Amino acid sequence: MEDLRERVSRIVADQFHVGLERITESATIDDDLAATSLDRVEVVMALEAEFDIDIYDDEAAELRTVGDVFARVATNLRHQPAGLDNDAVSRSL
Repeated sequence: MEDLRERVSRIVADQFHVGLERITESATIDDDLAATSLDRVEVVMALEAEFDIDIYDDEAAELRTVGDVFARVATNLRHQPAGLDNDAVSRSL
């Protein structure tokens, strides 16, 4: 099973049309990955669909680096409502 970072990296690379080698924690979304505002919206939507989470507009606006994206997804997964089965995801964090 892919771990969380691999899954997030794959989604970011696919959405921003870049190779996985460019997806590092310090890579900036706007400068290093040359994301447009539409790219940002699409990556957030893809992450929400993949992980069944909500990333609110104010949270999305704070995403500056790929490391920020990793952290946001991990945080939102940990704060899902009780009753959801997050055991497999939690182990990959």
